[in-house]
Amino acid sequence: MSTLSPFAWTEIPNATAFINDTHVFITAEHLQQLEMLSGFVTSLSENLDVLFLIVCSAFVFFMQCGFAFLECGAVRSKNCTNILIKNMLDISVAGVAYWALGYPFAYGRGNAFIGYEYWFSYGFPIESYATWLFQFVFAATAATIVSGAVAERCEFVAYLIYSFFLTGFMYPVVTHWAWMPQGWLAVGIRDGTVTFMDFAGSGVVHILGGTCAFTGALLLGPRIGKYDVDGNIQQIKGHSVPLAALGGFILLLGFLLFNGGSLGHISQPGDGGIVALAMVNTVLSGSFAAFTGLAVNKIGFLGNMQWSLLVTLNASLTGMVSVCAGCNLYHPWAAAVIGAFAGLAFIFWSHFVDEVLHVDDPLDATAVHLGGGLWGILAAPIFARDIGIVYEWSNLSGLRLAWNIAGGLSIALWTAVLSLILFGGLKWAGLLRVSKDIEAKGLDIPKHGEAAYPVEAYGHGWGEKGDALKNLAAKFAKGGLLIPGGGNLQQVMLSNTESSLKEMRSKQHENPEVHQSYLFTNNENNGSFPYYSGTTNASYDGDTYM
Repeated sequence: MSTLSPFAWTEIPNATAFINDTHVFITAEHLQQLEMLSGFVTSLSENLDVLFLIVCSAFVFFMQCGFAFLECGAVRSKNCTNILIKNMLDISVAGVAYWALGYPFAYGRGNAFIGYEYWFSYGFPIESYATWLFQFVFAATAATIVSGAVAERCEFVAYLIYSFFLTGFMYPVVTHWAWMPQGWLAVGIRDGTVTFMDFAGSGVVHILGGTCAFTGALLLGPRIGKYDVDGNIQQIKGHSVPLAALGGFILLLGFLLFNGGSLGHISQPGDGGIVALAMVNTVLSGSFAAFTGLAVNKIGFLGNMQWSLLVTLNASLTGMVSVCAGCNLYHPWAAAVIGAFAGLAFIFWSHFVDEVLHVDDPLDATAVHLGGGLWGILAAPIFARDIGIVYEWSNLSGLRLAWNIAGGLSIALWTAVLSLILFGGLKWAGLLRVSKDIEAKGLDIPKHGEAAYPVEAYGHGWGEKGDALKNLAAKFAKGGLLIPGGGNLQQVMLSNTESSLKEMRSKQHENPEVHQSYLFTNNENNGSFPYYSGTTNASYDGDTYM
């Protein structure tokens, strides 16, 4: 006898079938066709799940583009190429590390702490490659979170090392804890009635990435000129709000598939509704977070009393981070509440990290991911439909909250310890931070030889070669560019620069550590004309400022 739901077939000479207690006669040929049809439906369901994961993986992969644009717009133009290649290599480094080591540690057969199977995909079942792909892009996302926090001063080699370590070991171990059936967080307590609630990674991805980002920024130290000698914050603005906004919009789109795709399949009854609910809750949480972040910033409580685009964008991203943990479980109203508090969490964490701890995080990665992730882990057992504290005030619901807190703190502690060892070792070896001279000039030319916005690429478009700006620069260098009233532009700028240098010399003698933001002479140009390289820590040698 073979069982084929919903039919129960009994093989007898006349190919008699009993269907729902009704005696029906069919031919053996028809019976064979029905069995073939059943196999086809099963295969179609499996392939549909694979397609679902592939499509979601592609959108999450595209989030790397969003991170690249967001980070590029938030840094100065002299560091654009550097930040772009780092985001590009997040994918490449993660691809190697996760294939060789990461996936085996995360999803290989193992114990409650770590997996140890499928090294270099050896023995890996072909039907599971879609799962590998989806988990790989999650790992790459965790690594990219860190790049924004260490922007504009991290050594390129250091970036490659920590990116490999994070995607090859640090992140996969946490994944095993929370998302493998034998992982200790997934097993839980009370015979499995209390388990770690983190559907799409508020803790696994974002607490881990945010903690690593904070630790890296802490050990790197602030960018030159970020804080003056009295500890006052000096704003270092990014070069392109439109690029940052474009990157943010891409991330908002990617989060829909990031959260919805975490179900892992779409062919089972009810799957479509769960995926749709996860996406709707993601939209609502991000929307309410944007409003609260914008409003609090405008009011002036821990804000600048402006209608800030970047604050609104980061607050919205924080809302989507926070809803990850239980987006498949919340009623929409709960997602709205979570988002509203997520906007407040972003404002608080951004202020706390920057103005209280004086940790320079150019992208607010700590506030968005660590702050949003911690709130998300707390919110899941509070607002989860039917079983959350707001629905069921009991010892069991309290234990769920306690277990989630324990899980979130464990992830943060694991990440902090390993990050301190990793970044501390790189700092001790002199591999963590670029020199002051390179930082002042920008990393694009010294490190990569590729300016993001080369002067020679600009022109008005009417000439044969379109090199008006280049000719302008050449005339300036020769001292031949006249200005109204007599003289030339170079002479006027040099005259103004001399007065600035005198003021800098005076202040330098009063306080050798003073931070200034003036034009200063460049020995590599033989002192022929000044150039501006952004806010810098001026050092006086008695003649010129470097």
